[in-house]
Amino acid sequence: MTFSIVARSDDGDSWGVAVASKFLAVGSAVPAAAAGVGAIATQADANLAYKYLGLAHLDDGATAQVALDRLVEEDDGREHRQAGIVDSDGNAATWTGSECFAWAGGVTGRSGERGGYAIQGNILTGPEVVEAMEKAWQDSESQPVERRLLAALTAGDAAGGDSRGRQSAALLVVRDGAGYGGHDDVAVDLRVDDHADPVTELARLVDLNELYLTASTPEEQVPVDDALMMELEALAKAEGKDSFHMWVGSENYEMRVDSGARPEWIDRRILGIIRGEEQA
Repeated sequence: MTFSIVARSDDGDSWGVAVASKFLAVGSAVPAAAAGVGAIATQADANLAYKYLGLAHLDDGATAQVALDRLVEEDDGREHRQAGIVDSDGNAATWTGSECFAWAGGVTGRSGERGGYAIQGNILTGPEVVEAMEKAWQDSESQPVERRLLAALTAGDAAGGDSRGRQSAALLVVRDGAGYGGHDDVAVDLRVDDHADPVTELARLVDLNELYLTASTPEEQVPVDDALMMELEALAKAEGKDSFHMWVGSENYEMRVDSGARPEWIDRRILGIIRGEEQA
């Protein structure tokens, strides 16, 4: 009762899963990924052990197809399962058991020199869901991988999605050193567990994730001279904070302001927010 996409980015640096379903908290069950290893989605009458066993097979050097073959061969319930895998090289594989409820099926493909994807779903309104997801992935090649995954999920949802309705959605993206403070590989880990329009809500959360948990690029950084520093301190005090540093911490903008006691730069959007020119 789920549709999903697992993929490796065209630059080969990221792996991710996007999923939606008429099922509570689909993000707690379906996706798993590890940077440099691969990504997997397990669904239908999901065998959650596929996530950890599948990643272990990939980590041992198995290709996506070999890893998936091993999973289904060892599972007596294989005909009720559905899964998609992408490996460290962007090879992809998908499985739909013969007992999955219609419409059920999947596709795989390559994107760019290093990317690859597997798209699958069951209890869908029809094959047009998977077709729309594949087209959206292919048409969004200039976007970051999390945006491409979201675009594919949005297209599948718009094409009909789960024939029973909507309830939850999730997005997981991993990349070496991409986690908060650079301490793990989780670039995006967002879940909408119970919502009337979960894919739209997921898109809102992706925007917030980018604002709060993505570091500013050099192009987004505005140098802080003495005049701007005085302005920032005054604006922070107007917000009831003792200092600009206190304001940054209270608003969770540490990823978008230089960490020095006297910051050398501030993100252009954060500057607009503290000036009241832009909404968070």
